[in-house]
Amino acid sequence: MAEKDDQPLQAETYDLESASSADHESNAKELQHKKRMRRLGGVTAIVVLLTVVILVFPQTVMRIKGPELRIRSVAIEDLTISNSDTNSPSLSMKFDSEIGVKNTNFGEFKFDESSITFVYKGTEVGDASVEKGKAKARSTKKMNVTAEVNANSNLANDVRSGFLTLTSQSKLNGKVHLMKVIKKKKTAEMNCTITINLENKVVQDFKCKSNSN
Repeated sequence: MAEKDDQPLQAETYDLESASSADHESNAKELQHKKRMRRLGGVTAIVVLLTVVILVFPQTVMRIKGPELRIRSVAIEDLTISNSDTNSPSLSMKFDSEIGVKNTNFGEFKFDESSITFVYKGTEVGDASVEKGKAKARSTKKMNVTAEVNANSNLANDVRSGFLTLTSQSKLNGKVHLMKVIKKKKTAEMNCTITINLENKVVQDFKCKSNSN
């Protein structure tokens, strides 16, 4: 009789062990599934990132643009008008300017020595030297230049009106250096119009246009 009573208990023990084993196997499979999904998610993220880099890199980093050259400010240091009450006055002027070379590339722009030429009614009347240098990647190189202007023809009407207009031109030749491997020639050009108030000896207005290639 004792042996018959033990048999149901043994069967129940086997059922519990079987259920526990099934739960363990199910948990193991679920854990493996989660690991596979995490790996798949990581691989997908890497693929998406590489795709973005491949598409964006040539359009941003590798796209080389020409720099911009501009006069940022102009201040007259000295201005003298001789024989202002005659029909043949002459003008001598010295002024300081700050120019900027704006480089939007991801590599630096190295430029050669150049100059800014000032013209009055088609005649060159002065210039300013621009030393060679470099504009760092995605930054603006600021430089101070001093110009001297001397004019002695066709001034009478402007002297009487109290205003004189000059134009200026400049051109910078250089190369954009990208990743220390790529070097591409680029040129920045600038054309400005400067209006001088002769009575107050100040710059009344100046406007510049910049072109690059």
